Amino acid sequence: MKVIIDLIEDIRESINNNENYTVAAMLLKEDANDTKNLIYAGEASVASFYVDKIAKELIFNVNREEAPLKVGDLVKHLLIMDMDEMMYEVKLAVSDEHEPQALVGFGFNAADAKYALFIMA
Repeated sequence: MKVIIDLIEDIRESINNNENYTVAAMLLKEDANDTKNLIYAGEASVASFYVDKIAKELIFNVNREEAPLKVGDLVKHLLIMDMDEMMYEVKLAVSDEHEPQALVGFGFNAADAKYALFIMA
C-alpha cells in the first residue's frame, strides 16, 4: 500500500519535483516463465485525480482523451494537504467499470519525462 506522503517523497527524490513530467499509469504482470519477475504490460496517461475523504484515498484517473496530468499541477495540491490526509492510500482508476487499484510502486522515465504509477494486472 502506498500513501500520499510516499508519493510526495518519491517525486522529490526521483525527479526533483520536475513540474514538466507527466503522470502515467503503468501495468505490470507476472512473467509466465518466472513468477518472481514482473513484466511491463502497457501504459496510459493519467489525466486527473481527486481525494475521497470518506474512503481516505487519493484516486488517479486514466483518460486517453484528456491532456496528461503534469507533476507540477499535482504537487501543488499535495503539499498543502493536512497531515492526516498525507496518510491516505493512493489508488488508480483505469476505467469506470473497475474499482480503483492500489499502487505497487512508483518510477520514472527520464527520456520521455514521465512519472509512473505502477499497478498489477
